[in-house]
Amino acid sequence: MPDQKTHHRGTETQRKTENDLLSEQVIGAAIEVHKHLGPGLLESAYESCLCHELYLRKLSFKRQVCLDIEYKGVKVESAYRLDLVVEDSLVLELKAIESLLPVHTAQLLTYLRLTGYKTGLLINFMVPVLKSGIKRVSL
Repeated sequence: MPDQKTHHRGTETQRKTENDLLSEQVIGAAIEVHKHLGPGLLESAYESCLCHELYLRKLSFKRQVCLDIEYKGVKVESAYRLDLVVEDSLVLELKAIESLLPVHTAQLLTYLRLTGYKTGLLINFMVPVLKSGIKRVSL
């Protein structure tokens, strides 16, 4: 029988945060969309269908969220647009490209830093199996 300390540590590592659970729900929704549509469409089509799937799953979201920045005392309105923000805590950056590149991770990290959100998902729908097109990013 393991000692209590070892058992406790095991329990701690198995605990999932709310963002982990939300990420799993969103990934499930994205897989459902990809299962029905497959690769080859425009990003906007995947975004629309994913929004419908999130709605069906009763997850709140905002679409095409404008993000202003400040540069040397000047407010630059709508400098960025976040594809989706789910449950006011998870940023989604959707792609329909051949492969995810480091610049896409950097883009999502910038969004997280500028907004204060802690977790984001890069989802590339242009892959045969969606699991290989998903990257979770955290600050």
